[in-house]
Amino acid sequence: MYSYLVLIFPSMQLQKHLSLESHPYHKFSTGNWDTLDVRPKAKGVDTRQELLKFYEDKYSANLMHLVVYSKESLDKIQCLVEDKFQEIRNSDRSRFQFPGQPCTSEHLEILVRAVPIKQGHKLRIVWPITPSILHYKEGPCRYLGHLIGHEGEGSLFYVLKKSGWATGLSAGEGEWTSEFSFFNVVIDLTDAGQDNMQDIVGLLFKYIQLLQQSGICKWIFDELSAVCETGFHYQDKISPIDYVVNISSNMQIYPPKDWLVGSLLPSDFNPAIIQKILNELSPENVRIFWESKKFEGLTDKVEPWYGTAYSIEKVSSSKIQAWMSSAPNENLHLPAPNVFIPKDLSIKNAQEEVKFPVLLRKSSYSKLWYKPDTVFSTPKAYVKIDFNCPHAGNSPETEVLGDLFARLLLDYLNEYAYYAQVAGLLYGISHTDSGFEVTLVGYNHKLRILLETIIDKIVKFEVKPDRFSVIKEMEIKDYQNFKFQQPYQQAMYYCSLILKDQTRPWVERLDVLPRLNVEDLTNFAPMMLSQAFLECYIAGNIEREEAESMVQHVEDVFFKGPNPICQPLFPSQFLTNRVVKLERGMNYCYSKEGLNPSDENSALVHYIQVHQDDFILNVKLQLFALVAKQPAFHQLRSVEQLGYITVLMQRNDSGICGVQFIIQSTVKGPAHIDSRVEAFLKMFENKLYEMTNDEFKSNVNALIDMKLEKHKNLREESRFYWREITDGTLKFDRREAEVAALKKLTQQELIEFFNENVKVGATRKKTLSVQVHGNQHLAEYHSQKSEAVQPNTIQINDIFSFRRSQPLYGSFRGGIGHVKL
Repeated sequence: MYSYLVLIFPSMQLQKHLSLESHPYHKFSTGNWDTLDVRPKAKGVDTRQELLKFYEDKYSANLMHLVVYSKESLDKIQCLVEDKFQEIRNSDRSRFQFPGQPCTSEHLEILVRAVPIKQGHKLRIVWPITPSILHYKEGPCRYLGHLIGHEGEGSLFYVLKKSGWATGLSAGEGEWTSEFSFFNVVIDLTDAGQDNMQDIVGLLFKYIQLLQQSGICKWIFDELSAVCETGFHYQDKISPIDYVVNISSNMQIYPPKDWLVGSLLPSDFNPAIIQKILNELSPENVRIFWESKKFEGLTDKVEPWYGTAYSIEKVSSSKIQAWMSSAPNENLHLPAPNVFIPKDLSIKNAQEEVKFPVLLRKSSYSKLWYKPDTVFSTPKAYVKIDFNCPHAGNSPETEVLGDLFARLLLDYLNEYAYYAQVAGLLYGISHTDSGFEVTLVGYNHKLRILLETIIDKIVKFEVKPDRFSVIKEMEIKDYQNFKFQQPYQQAMYYCSLILKDQTRPWVERLDVLPRLNVEDLTNFAPMMLSQAFLECYIAGNIEREEAESMVQHVEDVFFKGPNPICQPLFPSQFLTNRVVKLERGMNYCYSKEGLNPSDENSALVHYIQVHQDDFILNVKLQLFALVAKQPAFHQLRSVEQLGYITVLMQRNDSGICGVQFIIQSTVKGPAHIDSRVEAFLKMFENKLYEMTNDEFKSNVNALIDMKLEKHKNLREESRFYWREITDGTLKFDRREAEVAALKKLTQQELIEFFNENVKVGATRKKTLSVQVHGNQHLAEYHSQKSEAVQPNTIQINDIFSFRRSQPLYGSFRGGIGHVKL
């Protein structure tokens, strides 16, 4: 896979640490109490004064660029800019310059073994190179990253995958400035790959040697250039804040004519420049960072900031030459021409102005929701097919097998469908609670070809033992790494496990996974596919006849013919998503030790369940969340400094709406934080009463503006409507209806809503407090066990006993007849 940035922080910091100490690249780039307070004070340095000095010395209007994104006229924008920014002085400062390379000869030809936090093995092969920003029209790193990171037949990744040595590979330029840059190849290794590191590095250099021998190919550059040009002209809109940040950054780097384009359009074919960068990817220039838990106890150094254990040794170019010689002889070759590059980019006329999705087709096998593009005018489409299979999730074993099935399908498709991905046609196959779903999004011209290939792979699915072993190994590591999630993520997981009926814990899946084998999946796949119902959504630059034809094809493959592999569902088999209905006036509490014993952080999710989807109640809850968000952040984070992660946000579980405080802290335990959340709500009650009418109207208008903001692209629009379909709410006009409800809302109604549902001690209030205790607060956790339970409080000790004892909200999802044509 081609990528721009492939580093993560601890490993990135280790690379910085092993560089020239006098170079700015070497510095710790995050900052903490030690670097910003303790160390400066020890040297008699006042951090604030240094910051002000830096400001006085470096901040100057001639070094700044401004982008304003607005619907106003240019004249009005100019007046606004002059009014707001004219006070910024121009001291005519020169730009920062950090000449010189951060890596000298002592930092090259090195092999670094490092111990990561999580399970898994990685190889990061890094070369200092000439920054490609100096040659952005020629795109040398884009060209080389495309080839080294390719995943089609004959590629480096294809060979490593075929050998069972790698599960992922990315290549491209990493951190860069105009003075220095790095080219990175990152390879995710299997256990077998860990044991064959030298062969893998040898194969990488063999592929680089192949590129040297093949020469720089104009047809590959032209193909890349065409893909980039199409991608630029039909790029999806992004959020305004991201857009202005991108453009203002470009203004610092490129001449005015390229401010909007940046380096997105390599257009000048210059073999000499590409060859220059290729020559820099040499054994004499390499830095190899090898990460594995297997190195625990075998290292002799520690990186000072993140505490990463590592060791370092020299690896000469002659040694790498020997690795190349001993590496297996594989048929490495350049990729084939890309058949998925779209040729027909015409915009189809929608036969009717359809504002919302329509139920275009319904049978005992499937439903098809259809939404032609009447907004974005791009040659793109979005297709989602959800396979509801009742045999897919009725036990931990079937859940794991369903996940293995989806992962293996992706694995089998990769070398073929990777070309589609490069050409801007993305696809995904993912396991769901009720089966699996297939998603395609991108240029519509070749979309059906890819869809039919995916369907054919599903029908002809067979388990390849070698690939099964690799995918199973990956899945085991994924489950094992769950305990390294941050505590707030663990708390959110427990909250979902408590609330969502029929969900199972990850430990059950981890327990059954090791004993599942090839035969289990071989038997499971046809059983899972023996009964299914397909929920389909097709949108974008596709006519209704095309959409119907696609679904008809899928139906024919699965359900028709003399020996159909699939039967329709019985009415009793349609799956629903049900949510636990908490009791009014009750506080529920679930406490747990953090899964990572070395993590000092504790976390709290304080969830208030309010109602089942209803336009009027929805806007009251949303307005409360909007009004309370900033005061909660200010009080709990800025004033009380409970934790860096402090969030107040809405929560929606299959149409069951509520609000939740999420706080992660090292300074206080979850029980104390919970009490501070309640104290905040008591404080906020006064602010709600003191809110002026103008403030109320301002907040209502802000929420209305948020709701009236148009979807930026087809994918965003499709996700909005697909959520309505999967939840079963089918309120496609949700935003318009909620705006109408907001316009009628009064301040008194908001206060009454707060008093009934959110206020501390309210008779209707339903609260669930999920507490995860880090190693700093285990005493609090153990003392809670012996404390008397407070009135109207239920301590949850066993999630599943609790869940079985509770009533459930009714599901919005019905069977095939819940919507009429």
